Amino acid sequence: MSNQTDSTRVFRMPIDDATAPDLMKSARITNPVLSIIKGPQTGNTFELADVETTVGRDPANAIFLNDMTVSRSHAKIIRTATGTIIEDLGSLNGTWVDGAIVNSAPLHDGSSVQIGTFTLIYHESKPERIETGE
Repeated sequence: MSNQTDSTRVFRMPIDDATAPDLMKSARITNPVLSIIKGPQTGNTFELADVETTVGRDPANAIFLNDMTVSRSHAKIIRTATGTIIEDLGSLNGTWVDGAIVNSAPLHDGSSVQIGTFTLIYHESKPERIETGE
């Protein structure tokens, strides 16, 4: 018999660990942004500085998503005094906000937007890193 006892050890991932990149760490947010967290261009961040921002597969869009699952003119994002909304422009695969298909929907800090194979997160301010563990 050994005198060892079972114990639980907590492992905390270092903040600067390259396997868990903080995509927004170096970004200074003055305007809302959309960050791609899933899809062919993962890691790209787009600042929404204009009142209207177009999204689509056509390179003329402010947010160019280069994938066949995205319509040429897929959606537009409109910033108003009361908030930000996204409108689908009659796309083939639709625009999804927080898991629901929408024609038009408000965006809030942390909203997820799915366009084709892309998943984007809307940020109004610099997100805080959440510590886990003890």
